[in-house]
Amino acid sequence: MLKNILLAFVPIFVAVDALGVLPIFISLTEGIKKRDKKKIIIQSVITAGFIAFGFLFLGKAVFKMLGISVGDFMVAGGALLFVISINDILNPMKKRHATPQSLGAVPIGTPLIVGPAVLSTSLILLETYGVVPTLISLILNVILAGIIFSFSEGLIKILGEAGSRALSKIMSLLLGAIAVMMIRKGVIRIIDLLMNK
Repeated sequence: MLKNILLAFVPIFVAVDALGVLPIFISLTEGIKKRDKKKIIIQSVITAGFIAFGFLFLGKAVFKMLGISVGDFMVAGGALLFVISINDILNPMKKRHATPQSLGAVPIGTPLIVGPAVLSTSLILLETYGVVPTLISLILNVILAGIIFSFSEGLIKILGEAGSRALSKIMSLLLGAIAVMMIRKGVIRIIDLLMNK
């Protein structure tokens, strides 16, 4: 169980990339009082949690209704993750604009904490490692993102903006490798499904 939690934790941690998005979080919350910043972080964690859990439990039902196999989703999800990773590597982070009232939900809760990468990864991990390890990994990663954002000012001083950006590029490269692995496993599943028909 502990091994499965750890194996599920790592890909979600890479997909969330909380350290990599620190510069965006700091730029979005610049000039906001500490009390209001705490409210934004709590709102972002709650939003991210609801989106991740909702998608995790409804995803399979949607698959069944649309006739999509896990292999199909693995290939599509892997391709999407690969595009996201390449985009993150090649394009500099863009500053997002939002009101302080909605900042916690969008863009911090989604897509910064829980975006397409996390949703795709969590559904595939659900199939690979089961419900409990995937859920625990999601909870831990969402909470960890909230903690990292809470200490954002101190962490960005340690890493520096350049260090944080460099770390984000490494995370994106790992995400690209995970994407290729997902596509490979998805293709194998599709071939197995076709051969067993």
